[in-house]
Amino acid sequence: MTTPAIPTFEIKRVVVHPLVLLSVVDHFNRIKNQRRVVGVLLGSWRQGILDIANSFAVPFDEDDKDNSVWFLDHDYLENMYGMFKKVNAREKIVGWYHTGPKLHQNDIQVNELIRKYCPNSVLVIIDAKPKEIGLPTEAYIAVEEVHDDGTPTSKTFEHIPSEMGAEEAEEVGVEHLLRDIKDTSVGTLSQRITAQVLGLKGLHSQIENISSYLQKVNKGELPVNHTIIYQLQDVFNLLPDVNVSEFIRSLTVKTNDQMLVVYLASLIRSVVALHTLIDNKVQNRDLEKQEGKEKKEDKEKKDKDKNDKTNDKTKDDKDDKSADKKKDDKTKDTKKDSKK
Repeated sequence: MTTPAIPTFEIKRVVVHPLVLLSVVDHFNRIKNQRRVVGVLLGSWRQGILDIANSFAVPFDEDDKDNSVWFLDHDYLENMYGMFKKVNAREKIVGWYHTGPKLHQNDIQVNELIRKYCPNSVLVIIDAKPKEIGLPTEAYIAVEEVHDDGTPTSKTFEHIPSEMGAEEAEEVGVEHLLRDIKDTSVGTLSQRITAQVLGLKGLHSQIENISSYLQKVNKGELPVNHTIIYQLQDVFNLLPDVNVSEFIRSLTVKTNDQMLVVYLASLIRSVVALHTLIDNKVQNRDLEKQEGKEKKEDKEKKDKDKNDKTNDKTKDDKDDKSADKKKDDKTKDTKKDSKK
């Protein structure tokens, strides 16, 4: 299999599409007896940005006790890439992925194998079960590490910024997918509160990262990066001054308005609950009256039927007696006539 022509410029950022994440999670869920799964990433380059739009799984196995023992089916890789190439020739092999959730000792060896198909191979670790809020992706590229003591160079991974990106069609598809899996038993208010809590947790995590970075810079553990400092200053400039009287007044007014809305909502809920209770009592009373009326009508109907049956029986008895009397009279007349 021929190696595709790959640009050699520096990769500044990696953009991962939602389809890749869905494919990786599906791959991980299907293979349940392994700690991690491995696959190949497909995409393209544009102005220093690596755009990863597709992926496919590759059979992979490794020894849990010996990290140097592993197997990756490169024949399967070549066959699958040949089929993907027929569908979309613009998507080249740009690297590989595994579900980590962190780097492994044999990742350099696996990366060397992938470099046969892509010299600038990128490793993207995709956490299929993230425990922290944030992007579940971490991108790395292999670089030569030069030692000061003159020892031979060694290869290591260098971190590359990564982000999520999607085309318009993908965004629509993901939106519909999330809408379909939404828990219908949970109300909109609960969903909004949950989203706000998750957002605040993410914000808290980012603030902790900023604080940790500034502390390390202050201690001299990290060099001063003026670009980052300027960006942080811009962020701080956007924050409101809580000591300004106008801000305090506006915040108080808004808080009072929100509390008034909450109070009115509580009153409305109480009135609605009381109205519902009264409606239920009225309905139960009407239902009891209706049932009592039906029972009374049924009883009257049964009594009437019983009386009718009794009257019919009495009438039949009278008719029978009258018939018997007429028969006796006729018999007597017959006897008198015979005597004469």
